[in-house]
Amino acid sequence: MFRGSIVALATPMLDDDTHSVDVPALRKLVDFHIENQTDAIVAVGTTGESATLDMDEHCEVIRLVVEHVAGRVPVIAGTGANSTTEAIELTRCAQQAGANACLLVTPYYNKPTQEGLYLHYRKIAESVDIPQLLYNVPGRTACDLLPSTVARLKPIDNIVGIKEAVGEMGRIHEITQLASDDFCILSGDDATALELILSGGHGTISVTANVAPKDMHDMCAHALAGDRNAAEAINERLMGLHKNLFLEPNPIPVKWALAQMGLMGLAIRLPLTVFSEPHHATLRSALQEAGVL
Repeated sequence: MFRGSIVALATPMLDDDTHSVDVPALRKLVDFHIENQTDAIVAVGTTGESATLDMDEHCEVIRLVVEHVAGRVPVIAGTGANSTTEAIELTRCAQQAGANACLLVTPYYNKPTQEGLYLHYRKIAESVDIPQLLYNVPGRTACDLLPSTVARLKPIDNIVGIKEAVGEMGRIHEITQLASDDFCILSGDDATALELILSGGHGTISVTANVAPKDMHDMCAHALAGDRNAAEAINERLMGLHKNLFLEPNPIPVKWALAQMGLMGLAIRLPLTVFSEPHHATLRSALQEAGVL
């Protein structure tokens, strides 16, 4: 079971011709999170620029993170793809690297039916014996994994939970009804993560945790303990980050923020571009308000 604040880790890159992975900065980032009590790490999710890493790089970043974490916290590998065959290959790679689980985004662009989604996830689960988390983020994939389909997938032994990024209270209440001791519900929307946990969820896979890991850990811990007032006090201070880290598509703003904190350079791969100057003051103010600058 995965609980608490799980960071959707950004992938540091060098400012060279290919923006190759900055391995020393990646290791530094892992240590930063462990020192600040992040509960688990997602390597090569959306925030880790999975869409622009090639297959070898994707597997190598997972291996590097698992190796440097060295068992200190769980590592969840992003291994989703819009090809079932490719998702199986990436999931096998993560298993071989020693990841604790895999996070599988819904197939993007090709817009499968609910039956297609069920068969896609069932095929991956049957093909690779590693714990697997579903990931629903229709705002990026044009594909919505409905709670009824999640309920069909839940009995499969190695499907152990879902990251749900539809930040609407109706969906939150519907999806948290599926929570159990062996099926975790994780938020994929920082602005509504607190409500999801207080409604019966188990934690969040967070972009905000990249820059405010200790506060996200503490907020989740208070929420899991049922202390709404303490959790809300922290969450209110972080609300500017929850909002302004999405002024441009993720991970553009968070990579800029991490650069301001001295944790990585500004490099990001095309077609994404460096965070636009007109937004700098707004995000810098949110970082200062949260106490991270």
